[in-house]
Amino acid sequence: MTSAGFLDAETWYAGLPGVILAAGALITSPPGAVLLVKPNYRDHWTLPGGICEHGEPPHAGAAREVAEEIGLDVLPGRLLVISWAQPRGPAERPIMHFVFDGGTVGEDAPVVVQQEELDGYRFVAPADLAGYLPPYGLARVRAALAARASGRTEYQPAVA
Repeated sequence: MTSAGFLDAETWYAGLPGVILAAGALITSPPGAVLLVKPNYRDHWTLPGGICEHGEPPHAGAAREVAEEIGLDVLPGRLLVISWAQPRGPAERPIMHFVFDGGTVGEDAPVVVQQEELDGYRFVAPADLAGYLPPYGLARVRAALAARASGRTEYQPAVA
């Protein structure tokens, strides 16, 4: 508290609710298959991407994460999807996911998998995505594909 009875900026900011920012990219092959990665710490596949660093803009986080995870220098294009994930426990914070258009690459693209975090990658046809993604991931990727096709940005509310 300041002498006037107001909270100082550090105390005020520390008391605000927090949210985690995650960013990734929708990258497809020329026929439209979606590039997915398999984290070694999860049972399911996902788009390449990850958690943004403190103060890092989502588009920069997406570019950094894609480069780290699969070795591709992708300049994130248009924002396709913003989604919100509800906290799963009392100590967890909500997560805002940003999915950017990562463009199209050939299935022979020089992908180099980050061995510390990923078991592999593959291009998956849109009709087969449900076999790889959990419901919330499937909803996010389908929304990103629809947004890319429509030219609009989609908001994806939490999906169980």
